[in-house]
Amino acid sequence: MHFGSAGLQGVENLIGLGEYCNYMRSIKAHWLGRVRYHAAHDLQERLVEARQRGDVGDTLLLLEHEPVITLGRGADGSNIVAPFAMRTQLGIDVFETGRGGDVTYHAPGQLVAYPILDLAPDRCDVRRYVNDLSQVMIHLSQGFGVSSGTIPGDKQKIGVWVDLEDKKSWRAPHEGEWRQIAKLGAIGVRLSRWVTMHGFALNVSTDLRGFQTIVPCGIRDAGVTSLQALGACVPTVKEVAERSLGAFDVAFDAKTEWAVTNETDALWHLPAAESQVARAIARSE
Repeated sequence: MHFGSAGLQGVENLIGLGEYCNYMRSIKAHWLGRVRYHAAHDLQERLVEARQRGDVGDTLLLLEHEPVITLGRGADGSNIVAPFAMRTQLGIDVFETGRGGDVTYHAPGQLVAYPILDLAPDRCDVRRYVNDLSQVMIHLSQGFGVSSGTIPGDKQKIGVWVDLEDKKSWRAPHEGEWRQIAKLGAIGVRLSRWVTMHGFALNVSTDLRGFQTIVPCGIRDAGVTSLQALGACVPTVKEVAERSLGAFDVAFDAKTEWAVTNETDALWHLPAAESQVARAIARSE
């Protein structure tokens, strides 16, 4: 199953049993620092297979990426507007991935969250999962005085948005209504046997000029912003990551705790994944 900014496929809510209504999951969070995209993607694939085998519990990877453009399964390559020579000069990698959605840009100053969660038994609902990821970002932005929200019913504008004319309140635009909105956080996910991969990217203090190399998520009628660009006094991305644990607790009815150093180090020694989905693009154009 693949879902992202290009839209969500309809799925049935397979689990809704009262016996699980008080189920609380435990999530182990790992701060990875700044990681190149391919290394983080490889680690996710290892963790997904380990989670499916039951070798690890629910895991949350929090990190920043070096500059990279990623293309989802439904991506339109023409939404990469920067020529090869410019991307090379700027040190921007390009990867095709197995997540849903179109084209996305990651760079330092962005909090990237990759939950590796088994949604069974109580949360086997993809729309709910995407909404839960949105709620984490909404909660975080509120803590910095920025009101954000989703746009229900718009299958292209997945993610978290703000009103550039009123950062203190958010109201989703009505159909056909034009407002000056911008994306604050992107979501793109992949599920395999109800184990999640990929996640969200929240713009904290990202250099927004990097987004000029793409048409973000294929959306041409709205821009991209960050907490810092909206005037928020933001700390380091690591400090925002620390705040995110409480937001994950609320959104996922969970108890999220930091891993100790040796637990994080051990992640990099998990067996290699059988499948390798991400592919680097290194072609001239």
